[in-house]
Parts: sequence; C-alpha cells; structure tokens
Amino acid sequence: MSSYLRIDHIDKSFERGGVRTEVLKDITLTIDKGEFVSIIGHSGCGKSTLLNLIAGLTRVSAGAVLLENLEVNAPGPDRAVVFQNHSLLPWLTVYENVDLAVSKVFSGRKTKAEKHDWVMHNLDLVQMAHAKDKRPAEISGGMKQRVGIARALSMEPKVLLLDEPFGALDALTRAHLQDAVMEIHGRLGNTMIMITHDVDEAVLLSDRIVMMTNGPAARIGEILEVPIARPRNRIELASDRTYLKCREAVLKFLYERHRFVEAAE
Repeated sequence: MSSYLRIDHIDKSFERGGVRTEVLKDITLTIDKGEFVSIIGHSGCGKSTLLNLIAGLTRVSAGAVLLENLEVNAPGPDRAVVFQNHSLLPWLTVYENVDLAVSKVFSGRKTKAEKHDWVMHNLDLVQMAHAKDKRPAEISGGMKQRVGIARALSMEPKVLLLDEPFGALDALTRAHLQDAVMEIHGRLGNTMIMITHDVDEAVLLSDRIVMMTNGPAARIGEILEVPIARPRNRIELASDRTYLKCREAVLKFLYERHRFVEAAE
C-alpha cells in the first residue's frame, strides 16, 4: 500500500570548506492524506532542513521524498510553504500578494473573473477580505501571516508546509492563528506539516507529533499519536487527561534530549 507522502530513508549532509556536516540520518516517515503532523525537537536537529527537503528547496543526499509516488526533487505548487517571516511583497496590496500566486499557478486554467473569485475565497478563509486593498506595512504581524497562509492555500497545494509560522507573534495573536489553522484544516481536510518549538501548539493542532533527536545526524526519536477528537477547543483541552498525557510525553522526550546536550558540554 502506497502512502500519500513518503519520506524514504533520507540522509542530508552539507559540505563547506572541505568539512562535511551530517544533518539528518535515515529519516523514514509516511504521512496520510489529510493528516496534520508536527515536527518538534531542539534547535539544530534539522527540522527546517527536513521541511525544505519535502518542499524541494533542498536536494536529498540519499533516499527520496515521494508525493503520490512521484519523487520530489524541485519546488512546486503542490507543496506550499508558510515561513515564520510572512514574505509578503511590501509594494503589493494584500489582494495583489495572493493574486500573484493565483495568476502564476492558474495561468490559462482560470478566467480573470474566476481568479478574482478564488483570491477572495482564500482571503475569506483567513478572514482578511476586509483588508484586501491594504499594503503589508498597514496591517499587523498576525494579519500578514494570515495573508501568507491565504497565498499558500490559493495554490491548492497537496501539502501545506508550515515552518514555525507563529513563532514571531505575541501569545494572543498566536492563539487566534492556531484556531484559524485548525478551522481551515477541519474545513478543507488538507495535509499539513508544521515545524514548531511549542509543545502545547504541537499537541493542540496535530494528529501525530514527530520528535527529533539532537543533531548532528539527527533521526526520528519517537512518534506520538494524539488521539483527541476534532474539532478541538483549547479551553476544554486545558484539563483534558489525554491532552495532558500527550503534553507530558513530548516534554519528557525533549527534557531527556536537553540533558544529553548538557552532558556533552
């Protein structure tokens, strides 16, 4: 049985000045269609490198990334990335930033009216249609990130890749965006992979949490199932036993890894 997304015995090394650094070693992971998977681990464990390999932004050193049985070896609209930095073009409006992606991906496939409707549909998804004529300098950090998510979704990607998308935001804005992402995932049923340092965020959003060992030559240490029914309510989960048990398991893994780092210093 083939998986929707398969990361098959991936190795990744970088070489600079004749010095070779092994970042990831023998990473194997399968992800089902519609699944929300978080990847967590200490700094330097290769989380973002792994995301870049799935995105096709970086080539693997060994192994393969397969999406619907096709090898990933270059960037493509079937894998959209939302970075911690929103990456909006400051001279374009909110509408124009999303339209840029829509016009690129759907050139010759949608009429002008259809493209307009699709841009507005995706801005509606992230509750940003009201700000369509504003430029990035005129909106908040959380709003910019909503536009970045809308732009990524507008490409109709098979996999949405989130690289610490809420890391630069204040706690309240972060919580609102987490809720928005949960709602979008519930509505669209799309496949999402998120890099995070935040344990509570990982447990709240994920179906599974992939925990990485420390680098160099990081591997998958454990994979935790999060058996909490959707839709999820963060207030109700604060005292939920399953939520607390999952949170404890991730914290224990990360704490043990931190002890290993301290012992090596």
